Amino acid sequence: MTEGESDVLIEDFLDKKERLNQQANRHRDLRDRMNEETKRWAARRDELNAKVRGLIDQANQHKARRDELNRNVMAAKQQRDELNKVANEKADALNLLKKDRSPREGPTPGKLKAEIRRLEFEQQTKVMTPKKEKELIDRIGALLKELRAIETSYEADAGVKEAYEAMKTAKAAAEEQHRAVTELANAAQEQHDKMVALFEEADKYRREADGGQEKFIESKMGADKVHHEYIDMVNQIRDLEKVVNGLRGKDRRGRGETAAVAAKAEGDAIFEKFKKGEKLSTEDLMALQKAGLL
Repeated sequence: MTEGESDVLIEDFLDKKERLNQQANRHRDLRDRMNEETKRWAARRDELNAKVRGLIDQANQHKARRDELNRNVMAAKQQRDELNKVANEKADALNLLKKDRSPREGPTPGKLKAEIRRLEFEQQTKVMTPKKEKELIDRIGALLKELRAIETSYEADAGVKEAYEAMKTAKAAAEEQHRAVTELANAAQEQHDKMVALFEEADKYRREADGGQEKFIESKMGADKVHHEYIDMVNQIRDLEKVVNGLRGKDRRGRGETAAVAAKAEGDAIFEKFKKGEKLSTEDLMALQKAGLL
């Protein structure tokens, strides 16, 4: 390869190195921007996951409170059922006592009440003449009077009165316990609703976090790809530098060898002059020394 050809080749390699340098710089800048985007997605993902954890913690607190209330509801229901049983027993005892104290002849209070309800329904639903309606009203009034007479006799009976009060107290206790059950059940439902709402909100943020994770992975893979391309370009640049340096060294060695050959030829010619007895000048002596002949 001639010196001119070597210089052209070196110039070509230097041009290619410059183009690669420009591309590498663009890839480095793009990689840095993508890495920043990756960091932003990671931060967003972590922020969303933190929200999810916080919401789940709150939801679990409501869940624990709901479960505790549900256990209280079950216990309260059991107590209510026991009180209802007592109230029913008191009512049965009262009815038996009333039956025992009822007149031996004539209808019982229960039958009187049933008949009164039947006649009142008939009055409200049937079309009848004024005379017929008056007879019906008079009949209802007579039955009510008869019923009140029996109930008055009950009120005067200490045993019935005591049984009635016992039944009334037991029934009130059962009703109060039923209200407690209702309040506990409502409180448990409220905690359940709050729990469900928080879990749903957590699911919404979890979906966003999953989307952020996908964006993070996508951005990181893109940044890694650009980085590898950048590293490949840097390696190519280094390889080009090695080639150029090698060509330049070879060129310098070539020029040195050419100069040495020329100096030796000049020295041989001067040495022939010396052997012929010709006088040598200072320049001739220096040329012999350069050629290695002195």
